[in-house]
Amino acid sequence: MTILPIPAIRLRSVSRRPLLAVALVLTGLALPASSARSGAGVALSVRAADHDWPMHGRDAGETRYSPLDRIHTGNVGGLSVAWSWTIPKSGARIETTPIVVDGVMYATGPLSFVFALDAGTGTRIWQWDPGIRDAQDGGPRACCGNVNRGVALHEGRVYAGLLDGRLVALNAQDGAVVWQVQTTPQNSDYTITGAPRIVAGNVIIGNGGAEYGVRGYVTAYDAATGRQVWRTYTVPGDPALGFENDGMREAAATWTGEWWKTGGGGTAWDGMAWDADANLLYVGTGNGSPWNRDHRSPGGGDNLYLSSILALHPADGRIVWYYQTTPGDDWDYTATQPLLLLDVTMGGRDRNVIVQAPKNGFFYVLDRRTGELISARQYADDVTWATGIDHVTGRPIETSLARYSEHRDGAFISPGPTGAHNWYPMAWSRTTGLVYLPAQNTSYLYRKSDRFEYRPGSWNTGTGGSGGSPPGRPAMKGPPTMLLAWDPAANREVWRVAGNGGHGGTLATAGNLVFWASGSQLLAVDARSGEQLWSAQVGRGPATPITYAIGGRQYVTIAAGLGGADPPRVWTFALPPG
Repeated sequence: MTILPIPAIRLRSVSRRPLLAVALVLTGLALPASSARSGAGVALSVRAADHDWPMHGRDAGETRYSPLDRIHTGNVGGLSVAWSWTIPKSGARIETTPIVVDGVMYATGPLSFVFALDAGTGTRIWQWDPGIRDAQDGGPRACCGNVNRGVALHEGRVYAGLLDGRLVALNAQDGAVVWQVQTTPQNSDYTITGAPRIVAGNVIIGNGGAEYGVRGYVTAYDAATGRQVWRTYTVPGDPALGFENDGMREAAATWTGEWWKTGGGGTAWDGMAWDADANLLYVGTGNGSPWNRDHRSPGGGDNLYLSSILALHPADGRIVWYYQTTPGDDWDYTATQPLLLLDVTMGGRDRNVIVQAPKNGFFYVLDRRTGELISARQYADDVTWATGIDHVTGRPIETSLARYSEHRDGAFISPGPTGAHNWYPMAWSRTTGLVYLPAQNTSYLYRKSDRFEYRPGSWNTGTGGSGGSPPGRPAMKGPPTMLLAWDPAANREVWRVAGNGGHGGTLATAGNLVFWASGSQLLAVDARSGEQLWSAQVGRGPATPITYAIGGRQYVTIAAGLGGADPPRVWTFALPPG
């Protein structure tokens, strides 16, 4: 595909400035002031009808907050199953967030299976199977399962990213293919598991595959035709081939060795958000390839733009600012986790912020217009790689354990590569002003491999050395999983509830409720206190709940189930009619 040129951007030298978010000052770029200010409100440039769930995060700021309040703390105990539908495809956990518009639900299942249901009855309207094979049958090799997190809906079309790297537009009425484009090299180690986003008439999609040795990028396609509009790489390529723009040239100064031979990583496989008022698209980037920096960049360096939040201009993809949460990532501490755009009052001042709880265990609050670090606070109980974030430089204060290559026998470090927070979406409540974060405490024995040889088609982490006497695993301080109510303005925990198994995502509503998937259950808790008010068994590996209303009746939906005796299924709950 043709890569459109990106206008030159001047960055200050990384070696001569602190790692606060670097605002790339673009001549003539004016960022208008937000028109939406409501204390702890959200700047919603596209306000959906209250009864729908029209986008992945419900709104462009990805807050996953619904103003519906027909189900509330006083009656939520009366919820029962309104309908359920078995997804006729299994082979991976369910991670989809359904979209609901005008009474129709659109969602995905394993191996990029797409379907549409009547959201009031669960009756199938259509289904579309792209025919992707499992990895053991010659299909794509995915890092962490043949999963898919959902679709986007725009002007009568449903857009889905497929595991084999295709982006497809389907007719929303019957599921017929309108167009499809291969966004990655065919039959390569790239995959797509994330949901596309619609921004200014374009479909935005990233990809995964860093463990297999790929170079990350995010691409915009014209929603009407599938024509590529722009592509922005997240890490530099081979210098001998030239750099796409000045940003990639200067990023290359933070790498050493021959990183491009193993791709470099930095894949944008999940978190995105859009602020139409500021005209900025935010994208989270992933870990390095391989994980171990000594093998990837033997002379050290921050390795931009791994594990970073990027603010892009949506018209051409140029980088406006960045903030790197984990410089020189050595641990698979991605910053691809969900991003939320909030308007908060801090110190008597209204701030337009972007917040994230990436894998590394710290909750970040940034000015979303400039990328300035406002605050960063540890949210997990077990964080041993760093003692905090230096608010002058924006850099983590690493511990003596952190760079495990310096320890012959390796080191147990928290969090482990699954992170203190992974793909599970967090939600924010306009009612309470709190963020509801599905967090976890993990540890992992990190050991640099004795030698590293890149192998296409295989995991290439550069870890797992042998020999010596590995240290004992330290006891964990906190519970394996937990739901945290987090005040983003004060950057502190307000309350917590221990989990009862693996996480799904969260949903907040105007009924002072938080719906949370944990273990094999969907639970409803009081958004103010965390008191559990209701639960239902939905199956293992739950995804993320949503809510919507049809004819005055409010519904809550979640997909769950791992297959076999626990088939993947869409569950929808409601109060009795009337």
